Amino acid sequence: MTKQQLVEQIRKKQSFLCIGLDVDLDKIPPHLLAFDDPIFEFNKQIIDATHHLAVAYKPNIAFYEAYGIKGWQALQKTIDYLNQNYSEIFTIADAKRGDIGNTSTRYAKAFFEDLNFNSITVAPYMGSDSVEPFLAFKNKFTILLALTSNKGGLDFQGLQSDDKNIYEHVLKTALTWKNAENLMFVVGATRPEYFKTIREIIPNHFLLVPGVGAQGGNLQDVCKYGLNDDVGLLINSSRGIIYTSNRTDFAQKAMEKALELQQEMEEILSLQ
Repeated sequence: MTKQQLVEQIRKKQSFLCIGLDVDLDKIPPHLLAFDDPIFEFNKQIIDATHHLAVAYKPNIAFYEAYGIKGWQALQKTIDYLNQNYSEIFTIADAKRGDIGNTSTRYAKAFFEDLNFNSITVAPYMGSDSVEPFLAFKNKFTILLALTSNKGGLDFQGLQSDDKNIYEHVLKTALTWKNAENLMFVVGATRPEYFKTIREIIPNHFLLVPGVGAQGGNLQDVCKYGLNDDVGLLINSSRGIIYTSNRTDFAQKAMEKALELQQEMEEILSLQ
C-alpha cells in the first residue's frame, strides 16, 4: 500500500481510526472458546463489524506469540482474512523488532513477505543498520518508536542531550537514513504537549498514536498539533473498542464504540 492510498481511505471514510487486535483469551466472550480457533473468530467478527469505520488494524504480536503455534496460526489467518477481504485497509504488525542488520532483514521478510503486513513497529535503539533493512521494502512502512505513551516512556526518551530530548534526536537522525520516506513514527496520545515540537521536525510523516481511550489520551488534544495536510495520524484504540462487551453482542458493541470515535474524527476533519 502506498501513502497516497492510505490518505485516500482516510478521506473516503472520514476516519483515521486504527483498531488494535490485542486478543487475550481471558477477556474475550466465553462463548467463543468453543470455536476451534477462538482468537481468529474474535478478530473476524470485530473486523467484519468495524471495517467500514477503521482505516487500519494493528495486531500486537505478543498477544499471539503467547499462545505458541496456535497463536501464530491465528495471526496468519487474521492477516490473510484482512488482505483477502479488506485489502484497502492498512495493516500494522506491532512487533517492536530491531536487531543487527541480517537479523532485521529476516524480521522484515517474515512480516512483509510471508505474512504480508503493510507495516511493522521497530525500536530505534540500535541505530541505522538495524532499521534500514526494514526501510528497503517498497510500499512497506517502518513505524519507529519515538515517544511512547507508557508510564516509563520518558525514562530515556525524555533525557536531555545538547539541549534536546532524546526522542528529538531519534526523529532528526532517522530522517537521514536511506529510504526515510518509508518511515512513520509512534507518538503516544498521553503526551499531547509534545506534538507541536514533533511536527516541526517531521511535518509530513504519519504518526501512529496509541493511548486514546483506555490509557487516557484525548483525541482533540492530539489533533490540535498532530494533524497535517494529509491528516497524518493513525489513532489507535485497542481495549477501549474490542472489549466493550464480553457477551454475544461484543462485535456490535465494538462497532458502536468505533462509530463514536469515527464521528468525532469526521467532525474534526470537517473543520480542517
